[in-house]
Amino acid sequence: MQMPQPDAGILERKARIVARLATAVSGGEVIHAPEETRAYECDALTAYKCPPMAVVLPSTTEEVSAVLAICHEEGVPVVPRGAGTSLAGGALPTADCVILGTARMNAVLETDYANRFIRVQSGRTNLSVTGAVEEEGFFYAPDPSSQLACAIAGNVAMNSGGAHCLKYGVTTNNLLGVTMVLMDGTVVEIGGAHLDAPGLDLLGVICGSEGQLGVVTEATLRILHKPEGARPVLIGYDSNEVAGACVSDIIRAGVLPVAIEFMDRPCIRACEAFAKAGYPDCEALLIVEVEGSEAEIQHQLDLIGEIARRHDPVELREAKDADEARRIWLGRKSAFGAMGQINDYMCLDGTIPVSSLPMVLRRIGELSGEYGLDVANVFHAGDGNMHPLILFDANKPGDLEKCEELGAEILKLCVEAGGCLTGEHGVGVEKRDLMGVQYAPEDLEAQMAVKDVFDPKWLLNPAKVFPLTVSQPRRAAA
Repeated sequence: MQMPQPDAGILERKARIVARLATAVSGGEVIHAPEETRAYECDALTAYKCPPMAVVLPSTTEEVSAVLAICHEEGVPVVPRGAGTSLAGGALPTADCVILGTARMNAVLETDYANRFIRVQSGRTNLSVTGAVEEEGFFYAPDPSSQLACAIAGNVAMNSGGAHCLKYGVTTNNLLGVTMVLMDGTVVEIGGAHLDAPGLDLLGVICGSEGQLGVVTEATLRILHKPEGARPVLIGYDSNEVAGACVSDIIRAGVLPVAIEFMDRPCIRACEAFAKAGYPDCEALLIVEVEGSEAEIQHQLDLIGEIARRHDPVELREAKDADEARRIWLGRKSAFGAMGQINDYMCLDGTIPVSSLPMVLRRIGELSGEYGLDVANVFHAGDGNMHPLILFDANKPGDLEKCEELGAEILKLCVEAGGCLTGEHGVGVEKRDLMGVQYAPEDLEAQMAVKDVFDPKWLLNPAKVFPLTVSQPRRAAA
């Protein structure tokens, strides 16, 4: 993966830059020793690594503003970083950059149950947002698999979703407002504790912008009343394609489960070994969860069961109690970690129309055979957000490159099927050079023109999202 060469002039001024940054944060500590910056050399896409020049961990919006103003004056690139769980290289540094981490910005600033919102600093973890309100019977809906660790900052940057986004939507559907600092240190407020702010939909531009436009320091989030009850059902099939057809039929029937998750045999085995969830031995497994009153739950499960039986399942089993439901979800939430115990892998993030699931799953199997690399499938089937895991040997020469080639073919397949390159992981560096598959040159130009407005010097999160062939000349001109 090509990255731009570091600016020698910036590296020559490192001591001065570090000294200036130390004045901007409480305690004055800036991480800059090579052995310490190595901890920030990559995110969860560990195939690519590059230690940054320095790391700053501010605690407030004011400190973020001061850090960015200094970097702007010095012409230093800045890579915003939440918890470092990005699977697309969204927080991959360059050797001449400053990492701006939000880890210390984790406070709850305001909670309003009457108007159903919470305002938090953006370094707060996803799951701890629900933890702050659950005693009052509320929850925060987006639930990425990494929700125990991932930060709201990264959720906003990548427009993260999760298993329950089928019913509740992704981050953009649950984000009411942000406090954001521009590259020159200017602090702006966008949206707020209300729906549909007047004027341009700048919040829609910010959510999913991958740190290209500014650094979000605070977020106002929608919180919801917990449902009366919820229950998952396991549906096992002897074919990935048949399981995909079942998902398509459930959606076509107008049933709206809170989640429909898909796992194939390699993933089922790994998750069962880890979580002991009682998963059946089959080729493909669906986890379908519904919620509401007991009457609503049973009505929905009856409809889903009727649809599932048309496809001749090898197993159809409702969770008997809360403990079984917990174990079912523990298995699914542990999928990426469980697979990581048995193999190196690269996790993709293409999105397709639900009706195309059978065809796309069949074609992924064919591509797997052509490239000689196994592919495990685990994904949010209800909204077609696929997460194929390409298994490879990181210690075998050429295997990573072959994995990347297969990944590119799978993502191109998603676009050809009427979908897109990413549903929630973002573009980062992983899909950067595939942007031309989905977007025409005029489309990319329009997107880059937006960045020109927010970040005229092109200092924020360099070498991400836009192919270097179009972004580097623009950076040089700035």
